[in-house]
Amino acid sequence: KDALPRYMKALEIARAKYGENHPDVATCYNHIGVVYKNLGEYEKALEYFQKALQIRLQVSGENHPDVATSYNNIGELYRHLGEYEKALEYCQKDLKISLQLLGKNHPDIAKSYNNIGTVYQRLGGYEKALGYCQKALNIKLQELGENHPDVATSYNSIGMVYYRLGEYEKALECYLKSLKIRLQVLGEHHPDVTFSYNNMGEVYSRLGEYEKALEYYQKSLKISLQVLSENHPLVAATYNNIGEVYQSLGEYEKALEYYQKSLKISPQVLGENNPLVTASYNNIGEVYNSLGEYEKALEYHQKALKVSLQVLGENHPDVARSYNNIGKVYKGLENSEKALYYFKLSLEMRCKIHMKSHPDILKSLCSVIIVTKKLPVSQLLSLQPTYDLCVQTLGAEHENVKELGQLISSVQ
Repeated sequence: KDALPRYMKALEIARAKYGENHPDVATCYNHIGVVYKNLGEYEKALEYFQKALQIRLQVSGENHPDVATSYNNIGELYRHLGEYEKALEYCQKDLKISLQLLGKNHPDIAKSYNNIGTVYQRLGGYEKALGYCQKALNIKLQELGENHPDVATSYNSIGMVYYRLGEYEKALECYLKSLKIRLQVLGEHHPDVTFSYNNMGEVYSRLGEYEKALEYYQKSLKISLQVLSENHPLVAATYNNIGEVYQSLGEYEKALEYYQKSLKISPQVLGENNPLVTASYNNIGEVYNSLGEYEKALEYHQKALKVSLQVLGENHPDVARSYNNIGKVYKGLENSEKALYYFKLSLEMRCKIHMKSHPDILKSLCSVIIVTKKLPVSQLLSLQPTYDLCVQTLGAEHENVKELGQLISSVQ
């Protein structure tokens, strides 16, 4: 916030001295974009980054380091805004130029790899994500040494991939490495430290260690409110995560309070079609489902599904989550046929995305088995393709897969 008036003044001076199409003017636009990005005002940041890019292309041409920087900055913003295909396009443009100009072992190349890896992680392409993030880490360790903020960023990115893969111990190991470096190099009151605290809270929440999760979320929230602003996307994400802990503890009123706090911020700063918004919709739907308010639950889950399909496409973990949640609502309404339909969609999608024994696959499989037992035997034969997919993913000897197979065999 303090830097913004100074950069605005610098821009005014540069434009008066050089006119609009000058590298110094582009630099000012870029600096202002960085400030807005750090404040979480991504639409404003995008506007200034695009102005910088336009000038740099006119003045320097495509193959210039400053143009690569602009592509990188715009790619990061599209990632924050949930527009992952656009993010990937700009990050790959950055990488192409940087490889030509800098060679394959430059730290800026590592940043490009890491950004591409993070986009693939958001798109659900976890193997690709891990490959790019690991490439980035190897270069950074070689060129920058262990105790560098960029190395911490890579550990954090790899941790996020492991978290999405359901490998929570590996995720925690990476997050701890990242946090240790950030505390040493950046100090406690830095935005990157708040991201680390938030990520560690997510892992502890998944491991069922809710008190630890709450402790880390509260740390993240305290620093975020001090060094960022109360309307920053990270604050919204932390409110959402605290709500998830209270939901897991069965404190539904508190959970709803935090989800609503998150929703008050996220659509304003990120737009309605953003994964954080859909996460809040899903979570509110889950609370209403637990409270037996099934119509409200269905309304929020359908909102989440609609946005997820628009932003992420059909084959994404967030879409599978929405299908699973809608199935749970129909199960509560004792409409077993519709419940099975959505549980099957979720299970089949999760098998195709994760291709291994992921916790979410097991949740969907158990839901399919429970609902199946309530249906007429005539409908069980339709589960054969689902069973075959589970065999490919989990193996025929898996306890739950065997149970599903026995149900189908009893009809045959």
